[in-house]
Amino acid sequence: MTSIGSDDPGWLRAMPAEAGRDALLSRADHRVLAARRLTDLVQGRPPGVTGSQWTSASRASFDFVVYAADTGRPVVAVQIGPVPSPGSAEQRVERLTDAVSAAVGLPVLRIGTPTLSAAEHGRRLVEYVIDARAYAAGGATAAGTEPAPVGFRDILGRLPDGRTGPVNDLGALTRAAAVEAYVAGQVADPIVRGLHVRWVDGPAQGWSWVQVRPDGCLIEQVSVTEHRFSCGIDAARLAEDLAAVAVGERLRENAVADLLPRGEWTARIAALSQRRHELVGGFAFDHLCAD
Repeated sequence: MTSIGSDDPGWLRAMPAEAGRDALLSRADHRVLAARRLTDLVQGRPPGVTGSQWTSASRASFDFVVYAADTGRPVVAVQIGPVPSPGSAEQRVERLTDAVSAAVGLPVLRIGTPTLSAAEHGRRLVEYVIDARAYAAGGATAAGTEPAPVGFRDILGRLPDGRTGPVNDLGALTRAAAVEAYVAGQVADPIVRGLHVRWVDGPAQGWSWVQVRPDGCLIEQVSVTEHRFSCGIDAARLAEDLAAVAVGERLRENAVADLLPRGEWTARIAALSQRRHELVGGFAFDHLCAD
C-alpha cells in the first residue's frame, strides 16, 4: 500500500450545522452523531491516497463520530462490531479506511466483538469514553498540585447489588447477574473472571468468562484498537470490561450453547502466557494457567 500521512486539519469536515438537531447526544462539551460515512468526514481525496484506495475506503462508515462542541472538529470516529476475517474484503476495506483516516489525522476507535452492537451498546460506550477522557484530563491538570486521583475505572461507590465497588466497572451488572444465576442454579460458579493484554504493535484484548457447567466455560473476547486516540483508561482493561458486558448479554439471552471445556480454556491461557514477549508489560495472569 502506498505510504500516506498528513496531519493537515483542512482535510477534515467540521460538524454539520444541523448537529444540534441531529445529535444522538451532547455530553461534556461534545456532540455525538451516528452513522457517518468517511466521505462525511473527509473533504476529498487527500494527497498520497490513490484513486483505488479512496474509492474502496469512501464506502466505509462509522457507527458514531464524537465532535468537540466548541470547534466542531471530529474528536474520534467509533466502530463497533466483529473483527474481519484475515484476508477478507472487509479487512481490506478496514485497513484502507484506517490508512485514509491516518492521512487526514482522524482519530479512530475500533471495538472488535461478535456479541456487542452499536445499536444496543454503542451509546453507553461513547458516553463512558467521553467521561473517562474528561476525568483523565482533569487529573492531568491537577498533576503536581494534588495527589493523583484514583483512576476513573477504580472510583468506588454503591453498586447495583448494594455492595461498595468500582462504579465505573462496565461489567458490574454482569457480575451481579452471575451471582443471581448461581443462586438460581443456572451456572456452576458465580464468579466472572477475566484477563487482558496489549500486543506490541497491535490491539488491546480482553477476555471474560463464567463457568456455566462444571466443565464448561462461557467465554467472550473483545479487542480495543486506538488509532491516534486514548480512551482515558487503559484500553486493555476496557476490553476486559466490555467482554464481561458481552458475557452478561449471553447469560441474559440464555445463549450458553457454545461452551469451551475448562481444561481447554486453561491450556489456551497458558499458550497466551508463552507469548509474553509480544505483549506490552508482559503477562500478569500466570495464576490462571493452572486448572
